[in-house]
Amino acid sequence: MTDVRDRLLDASGLSLDRLPMLNVIFDRLATACADNLKHLAVSPIFYSMMSVESGMFGEMLEPYEANAVAGIFYSPQWDSHILVGLDRDFVFTMVEVLLGADGSEPPVEDARNFSSIELRIAQITLEQIGKAIESAFSLVSVTTLKLERTETRMDFAIIGRRSNKAVAAKFLLQAINRGGEMFLILPQAVLNPMRQSLSKVLTGESTSRDPRWEKQISTELKKTEVTLRAVLEERTLTLGEIADLKVGQVLALDATPKTRVKLEGKDEALFWCQVGQANGSYVLRIDEEIDQEKEFMDGVLAR
Repeated sequence: MTDVRDRLLDASGLSLDRLPMLNVIFDRLATACADNLKHLAVSPIFYSMMSVESGMFGEMLEPYEANAVAGIFYSPQWDSHILVGLDRDFVFTMVEVLLGADGSEPPVEDARNFSSIELRIAQITLEQIGKAIESAFSLVSVTTLKLERTETRMDFAIIGRRSNKAVAAKFLLQAINRGGEMFLILPQAVLNPMRQSLSKVLTGESTSRDPRWEKQISTELKKTEVTLRAVLEERTLTLGEIADLKVGQVLALDATPKTRVKLEGKDEALFWCQVGQANGSYVLRIDEEIDQEKEFMDGVLAR
């Protein structure tokens, strides 16, 4: 009987009027997005929810063709993908905010492809938004989201059939006297299992959390194996220089015994360390945590 009911719901579509908790979650999402991004920017950032609507996935993407960056997230708990999109004005506004602009110069209006820096900043923003979605939905469901890829062509931003039912929430970003739009598209198949929780407004997080489930998730996450890499020095060579390398050739390094080593995991900078020796082996002593956003912005400004 459960399968039959689910099929009927899939065919008819969810009634948003009967899911008041969705508006609460999306309001929390707007607040969480502002909180997660404010530490990256000098100027104030404001988020607000504009609308929530249901329809077919393909129709929701059509207005953003060649005009947005879409992030495809996967949730193992939901066993499904969701999509977060940032329109062109949103991306340009975030670039200016993160690079310290004050809004005195006219906004970018070129209908051009996104640059590598703009795409990188969009990716950082999407990663922060993913964390905000996890926090917002914690009222009704524990989930983790992984950003699998980004797309600038909506034809490639596929998370299901274009005729599949979905719910889209649109948000407005405002900063330095300009703004942009963020949109979140959730397949109806993701929301169907949560419809009972979404049909009533919860006043606190404690009523929706299962301590045993949270403990199990935490235990499994701590078992995840991560490979660490110690980087003493990095050097940029041209393709021609690399092609001319010979066996036995010596490459001189600027590093000294006092040079700090960067400890990385999954290509993410984690800590600065001091290198030493103990019992005939090299050892690392952790000095301080690396501010990843500051590292990225320093690299952008150095270009």
